[in-house]
Amino acid sequence: MPTPHSAASALVRAPWREPLGSAGGRSSSPAATSASAASLANRSSRAEVAAVQLVDPLVEPLWDEQVSAHPDVTLFHCAAWAAVLADTYGQKPVYLAIAPPGSPAAWLPVMEVDSWWTGRRGVALPFTDYLAPLASGPAAFAEVFHEALRVGRDRHWRSFECRGGAEWLSQAPPSLVFYRHALELTAKTDRLFSRFDAAVRRAVRKAERSQVSVEPSDTPDAIATYYALHCRTRRKHGLPPQPFAFFRNIQRHVIGRGAGRVFIARQGDRPVAGAVFLHSGKRAHFKFGASDASAQHLRPSNLVMWRAIQWHADQGFTTMDFGRTSVAHEGLRRFKLGWGATETTTAYVRYDLRKESFVIERDRADGWYNRVFSLMPLRALKWVGARLYPHLA
Repeated sequence: MPTPHSAASALVRAPWREPLGSAGGRSSSPAATSASAASLANRSSRAEVAAVQLVDPLVEPLWDEQVSAHPDVTLFHCAAWAAVLADTYGQKPVYLAIAPPGSPAAWLPVMEVDSWWTGRRGVALPFTDYLAPLASGPAAFAEVFHEALRVGRDRHWRSFECRGGAEWLSQAPPSLVFYRHALELTAKTDRLFSRFDAAVRRAVRKAERSQVSVEPSDTPDAIATYYALHCRTRRKHGLPPQPFAFFRNIQRHVIGRGAGRVFIARQGDRPVAGAVFLHSGKRAHFKFGASDASAQHLRPSNLVMWRAIQWHADQGFTTMDFGRTSVAHEGLRRFKLGWGATETTTAYVRYDLRKESFVIERDRADGWYNRVFSLMPLRALKWVGARLYPHLA
């Protein structure tokens, strides 16, 4: 898999890609009626018209090389993540590239989710905390966003959701807002440790005194060990786990190809905590974490995070991205801040293609269903998760 920092090359038009400006590609749907949609749709005339191309990164090897030209590219923009989503949930890549004369000005990865329950819709991107806009500027991003709406009308999507770039869509109200946290890893590890909250430092030392050990791995066995912890943790929080196929495909397409690590904590031979980290160049993403509740007094999760920070810093990574946090999850927010992470916010945008307007949603991370899921047998909860997540995306 090409790394996010590989050299870029020119986007080459392939016969199977359909420029949206062609006679068959334009939608005949009516123009947006809301004021915000009209503002987005009104584009200034240009001497040179860009060709907007639909790309399937699973068969077009130049996609990764092209997006690597942008400094904000991450693993989630690349073909490997598309393969994870397609192989696990059967989602269809509908990736867009704006190609004016010269280099492309914007790229937008979109997966089509086709559900009998939640409808057909476009998401950029499912099961992704944040997707940085890859564009030369706000005008280019607004252009590719507008064309995603046009594609959605052609493909009869109910809605289109974009999990990044809201700051470049001035007329679009955020549908959801989350916290984000990131830790710079450029200081020496002893200096990093001194910046942690006192409670975090005490927890790390307690785990060390309890003879908890942590090892990084990239093997299928490690992801299977993590998944067993993950399922128990999800039930504790009243949520079904994602299907094991999701983690198996992450290992196969991402971690097994050198773009991630699984960290497992053990006391003796017993796994007591674990975490999954994915890699984008010199940025590490904390994607999943789990632990055995009966071993919580050993503070193994704190040691997992500390060992992961040490390992990534030693390997030359410069940033640890802790991902998104729901505004209502104050405990998780405090856990991430305890590591000295910098807090920002990120906004999602959703456009309802039936109403032709942007919509505001409620964060459904918590609800009555948490109690129901927490009482279910683990086998039943896995069954529910395997059937539920393809519709939620």
